[in-house]
Amino acid sequence: MITDNTDTQARPVLSRMPEGKLAIIPLSSMTDFGQKVNEYLVTWRNSRVRNGLVQNENEYARDTYLLKAATPRFSSGEAKGTISESVRGDDLYIMVDVMNRSITYRMAGFENLMSADDHFQDLKRIIATAGRNARRINVIMPYIYEGRQTKPNGRESSDCANAMQELVSMGVSNIITFDAHDDRVQNAIPMDGFETIRSTYQFIKYVLKLAPDLKVDSDHLAVVSPDEGGMRRAIYLANVLGVDMGMFYKRRDYSTSVNGSNPIIAHEFLGPDVEGKDIIIIDDMISSGEGVLETSRMLKQRKAGRIFICTTFGIFTNGIERFNNAYEEGLFDHLLTTNLVYQPEELLAAPYYTSCDMTKFVALIIDTLNHDSSLSSLLDPLDRINRVLKEHADRQKNQS
Repeated sequence: MITDNTDTQARPVLSRMPEGKLAIIPLSSMTDFGQKVNEYLVTWRNSRVRNGLVQNENEYARDTYLLKAATPRFSSGEAKGTISESVRGDDLYIMVDVMNRSITYRMAGFENLMSADDHFQDLKRIIATAGRNARRINVIMPYIYEGRQTKPNGRESSDCANAMQELVSMGVSNIITFDAHDDRVQNAIPMDGFETIRSTYQFIKYVLKLAPDLKVDSDHLAVVSPDEGGMRRAIYLANVLGVDMGMFYKRRDYSTSVNGSNPIIAHEFLGPDVEGKDIIIIDDMISSGEGVLETSRMLKQRKAGRIFICTTFGIFTNGIERFNNAYEEGLFDHLLTTNLVYQPEELLAAPYYTSCDMTKFVALIIDTLNHDSSLSSLLDPLDRINRVLKEHADRQKNQS
């Protein structure tokens, strides 16, 4: 085991030297995110070599681990994948944000927004370009493609499962995603590498920064899930915080469908008395925002205190105007999402919004996998959560 003092969280990855040279390809949907991840890796690895902790074997320390790649399109809308450097023997990490709606392409003279389908096809093009030359191909897809289509009802397609099987058949060794809408989708590729990682630690860390006076006990704080689908996520957060948990049950009209979903008739709350308590609403994603804002409204009607909305993916398909209005109405106090998916400028500028930076965490995952070391300490954040909670409690004790 090599001792590394460059970053305390990076120490566990150095159980062995990498067999494959590290290479990263962030697609156009994750260019900025990938650049920040690369900067962490360059800093850590150059420091290890400079301090004599490792030898610069197999170009372990470099100025950059980013490879030049592109997915140019023809005027017909067809495309191709290109990689400008050799990937032979590389441990390749391809990063894609299938929810990035800010990227466009021209087809027949028209400007088109790239959809999730377009991003997924570009991912496959780069995988096909790398072929079997890379030692190992890893895909980092924070929002798993077709993640909401995991449980087909009746004559429906199993898009998410089919997509995972397709990637594996193309030679992908590991698929890394975050807070999968339904993590049972990994059953589609049970013999292959698939990890869905929680953002719980990052949310706790940022909430405690926003509210240094937050009292983390069952008398002053509760965790609430907006629906039954997020119960496991809320139960985990409530357990590690040592507080009560509640859930809203959505009664839907399954006889009709509006914009692809069944309309909600009523919300029923199952949980403790929330009067006077601060609330953390935890969910995997915000799409239109209707559900989480209705949850906030009903919690305020029950005289809840401050409300922190924490979701891994802020997609905001209808923009953020309704969130602006809800904030002005006093329905919530803080909204936190990660930067794992595209964030519009208007969201970043909102006074109630906090972006939870995940670039360092993703860099740790890549560093760990490249060293062929265990991800256990990153997949289970309990120790880190306990540490940050203790630091929070100590600060409050010193201030009292």
